[in-house]
Amino acid sequence: MLVRLAAVRGLPRMSRLSPKPFTKLHRPCTMFHREALITGRPVLKCHFSVLRVVKQEKKTEQVLPATTPPAGGFFSSGLGRLIKYSIVGAGVLAIVCAGALTTFFIYDSTTYRESDVPETLEVPVGALHPTLGGPENLPIYNEKLDSYDSELREITSYKPKLVVLGSGWASVGLLKNLKNGDYDVTVISPQNYFLFTPLLPSAATGTLSVKSLMASIRKIVTSVSGHYLEARAEKIEFKDKLVKVSQVLPQNGESRSFYVPYDKLVIAVGSTANTHGVEGLEYCDRLKSAEDALDIKKKIKLNLELACLPTTSEEERKRLLSFVVCGGGPTGVEFAAEVFDLLNEDLPKLYPQILRQQVSVHIIQSRSHILNTYDEKISEYAMERFKKESIDLLINSRVERILPTKVIFKQVDPKTGESELKELPFGCCLWSTGVAQNPLAKHVVQSFQEHQRNRRAIETDSQLRIIGNPDKDVYAIGDCSTVRSDLAANTVQYMKNFITQRDIGHPNTSIITDDDIRNMTLTYDEIRELCRQVGKLHPQTRESFVDLEDFLPKYDLEKKGSLNYDQLTLLLKNTEAKVTSLPATAQRAHQQGTYLGKKLTKIARYTNDYLRAGQPVPADLDDNYCKPFKYVHLGSLAYIGNSAVFDLPGYSFVGGLIAMYLWRGVYFAQTVSLRTRVLLFMDWLKRGLFGRDIMTTS
Repeated sequence: MLVRLAAVRGLPRMSRLSPKPFTKLHRPCTMFHREALITGRPVLKCHFSVLRVVKQEKKTEQVLPATTPPAGGFFSSGLGRLIKYSIVGAGVLAIVCAGALTTFFIYDSTTYRESDVPETLEVPVGALHPTLGGPENLPIYNEKLDSYDSELREITSYKPKLVVLGSGWASVGLLKNLKNGDYDVTVISPQNYFLFTPLLPSAATGTLSVKSLMASIRKIVTSVSGHYLEARAEKIEFKDKLVKVSQVLPQNGESRSFYVPYDKLVIAVGSTANTHGVEGLEYCDRLKSAEDALDIKKKIKLNLELACLPTTSEEERKRLLSFVVCGGGPTGVEFAAEVFDLLNEDLPKLYPQILRQQVSVHIIQSRSHILNTYDEKISEYAMERFKKESIDLLINSRVERILPTKVIFKQVDPKTGESELKELPFGCCLWSTGVAQNPLAKHVVQSFQEHQRNRRAIETDSQLRIIGNPDKDVYAIGDCSTVRSDLAANTVQYMKNFITQRDIGHPNTSIITDDDIRNMTLTYDEIRELCRQVGKLHPQTRESFVDLEDFLPKYDLEKKGSLNYDQLTLLLKNTEAKVTSLPATAQRAHQQGTYLGKKLTKIARYTNDYLRAGQPVPADLDDNYCKPFKYVHLGSLAYIGNSAVFDLPGYSFVGGLIAMYLWRGVYFAQTVSLRTRVLLFMDWLKRGLFGRDIMTTS
């Protein structure tokens, strides 16, 4: 009935309405139930305004457009974010740099101080007026000028006197491992600096500054409250425990001498270049000191400038640009590589191109290989690389004499054995052919000549004490010394080990006696293998065994092609007399210095323990409480021109730039102070940005 009424009034029919719209608008709609008056059935009644609202909402939903996300700015894109982060990063970096710079200036301002000269000072009378004494009645340096400068120095002035001769690798290794206050330390050296010698070739060619390789020896000595004297040790009076020291005054050349007493003495005076009896070495340059590097750098610069003059003939220009290296060891090879890099990378940028065309680098080597103490593969790699770079390798050549402008040498043809005398003009010649005894080392050997039998160095025992000195309070370390190896005394053991590995005619080697060894003979091939094994145990003997083919027949008197026990023992004995038992390297010197520094610290501790207990101090503290020195060969490395080679125990490798950066990293870590590390880094950075520095003041 309601439906019909709605139709009459023009309203939409409600009987067929779907409940869905009402379901959606259930909460806002006003709905209620009511029963029909006639039928009594429930009737649903809804306010008509609700229906109109529903229709309007549907219409609105159909008309409204789809919403779109708001458009972002430029910095929301990838390029924008990159620029934004770059600006932020630059700002942070600028703030950090400004803070660091401010901090530096604040620190720098604290380093400037007003003059503060004390009105009164306590100075020992013996330091101002030293007493005379000793065999030559000279002043004795018993008391120091700075003994009362601090409380610790005054305390150490009553401690045992430890005198160190030299300021090289061995001495610095010793000083850095001493405990401050255990000894009254005095360092005597004509050089008031420590020099990082492995990088001297780089300093000679302008890759590095010489000052970057130097560290003040006074600063190092101060760390142990010690004293430094810039003088030269000339003689040692072992009975009186005095060191004769002299200093030449630069004003008038006058020499003044005095004595320095000691309770313990460490000789670490290094070595000199081996002349091999060649005449004319005054025309050559060495590379052992900072002055040598500066002299070579000046000569290179002068030769390049002379070669540019219009008055210089072509022949003279070629001579000026000829660089000759006598010796194919690590120093000579690295210098040749550095010179080639300088002339190849920096010369074309600054000088006429014709100079680069006429430059030549030569290496004269008496052996058949360069770097002959390295692994054979490394030596071959270095030779191939040098040949590729047109560095002239004159192997099997021995220098006869040197003239002011040329080298005279004899070259042997390995195929025919014939020798030919040749000459090679040079503008710069480097002599780098091994080491020889320092004059002071010769004096020490002569003082104990009945006990010293090595011709090249001071012999020590395994505790690094000089053999022949009864007091056992004098030590020798570094290039000037050698530890006696007794190769001949160990011949039986060497042969037993060789037989064990090769099993020559003895299936059960455990029953071999010493008499069996003495009755055996070894062929040339077996002796070569035996010497190769000995070379692994004692790396310093490798160079002597290189010419094994030449001197084997000298011991084979019966020409049987073999040697018996006595002949082999004689061979090893002569080899031992010719070589030092340890390589003359910075690595060995530093290890010995480190060992001796720790050992002397331990001896001081045990000595104090005995004194506090009221007991006499034993004379053999070294043997009772200290292990003997054992050299650990960590390997060798060399720079061969934008690449490097590494000869490590049991493993060797070569490489290009990566190996070169590793080579730099090894030496960077071995420097003795933060100052030298910073300077080295800056020098390598300057080389990359601006090239090598070959400017000189004269």
